[in-house]
Amino acid sequence: MEADEFRAVLAAVRELVRKEVVPQEALIEERDEIPAALREKAAAMGLFGWALPEQYGGLGLSMSEDVRLAFELGYTTPAFRSMFGTNNGIAGQVLVRYGTEEQRTRWLPRLASGEVVASFALTEAEAGSDPSGMTTRAVRDDDGYVVNGTKRFITNAPIAGLFVVFARTDPAATGTKGISALLVEAGTPGLSVGPRDHKMGQSGAWTAEVSFQDVRVPASALVGGEEGTGFHAAMASLARGRLHIAAICVGMAERAIEEMVGYAATARQGGRPIGDHQLVQAHLAESYTEYLAGRALVLDAAARYDSGEDTRIGPSSAKLFCSEMVNRVTDRAVQVHGGSGYIRGVTAERLYRDARLFRIYEGTSEVQKLVIARQLLRDAR
Repeated sequence: MEADEFRAVLAAVRELVRKEVVPQEALIEERDEIPAALREKAAAMGLFGWALPEQYGGLGLSMSEDVRLAFELGYTTPAFRSMFGTNNGIAGQVLVRYGTEEQRTRWLPRLASGEVVASFALTEAEAGSDPSGMTTRAVRDDDGYVVNGTKRFITNAPIAGLFVVFARTDPAATGTKGISALLVEAGTPGLSVGPRDHKMGQSGAWTAEVSFQDVRVPASALVGGEEGTGFHAAMASLARGRLHIAAICVGMAERAIEEMVGYAATARQGGRPIGDHQLVQAHLAESYTEYLAGRALVLDAAARYDSGEDTRIGPSSAKLFCSEMVNRVTDRAVQVHGGSGYIRGVTAERLYRDARLFRIYEGTSEVQKLVIARQLLRDAR
């Protein structure tokens, strides 16, 4: 995308987020849903397909553009981004990178327009950040596959029209081998979605359990038309997703800092603003310094991702640092607010709850450390 075009997109998203989404955060929190009008505006702006190729109706943003957009989206409730994040990220990228041309032509334009919401069905009770314990099976029969298994914490499952499902197609394989990705349409007999999960935070971002009981799909549903590529497809998609999530964390940290600075400048104790106290100032200074460090790390990692220099360590490093960073920053925001920061309805309290999930999904902090260390050792050998 041309620089002027991207600046215009960025300005439009910034205005939408700050003038229309932020004022409705309390409503989203209370009702646990994104208003239909906001979904329609997001679709009209192309947000359901910012990272999908232009030839399929997307905006075709680079990783460097993606993270700058994410800085803006991270400023408000994560539920807004979550509504269209999977289309652009972990589900959509499986199709972009590994799908057949027929699969891409059929689904990507519908994902980019927002007509269809996709879900990335990987996580199971005993297979989260590490999918080697996956028990979902897809058994080949004469004209396709029969899928059986259960997935947990699947984002957008209650509204999904398409599930990118990961299952073992080789019953003899173990670990990360023999895993394939299949496209399963909502409404397929045997597919059922459980009730929405009641989460600590991120209200409005729906997750649920998804069950497959003798779900039959045609052979054309196999992503890429080749068995055994599922693990690599998942990891490649997650790498980009991790960098995007890191940028979302940076945006949330910016919001938390604004909230705590504003409170410190106006709330008074002992006849003067609490911001006059040096220990309060330390919270502000530490938070802003970490925010700048996270922002710089994300931008550098995105540039290296785009160049092909580093598509593994950089995203994991950024996700590790920024997800931990935003938790420290939101914790300080609550501390600066004092007792008020523990009261529902105060932005700092909501941000604190919303931030906690970032250290878990799309690869826990512990898994990011393993990815980084193992790659460093691999390179050294």
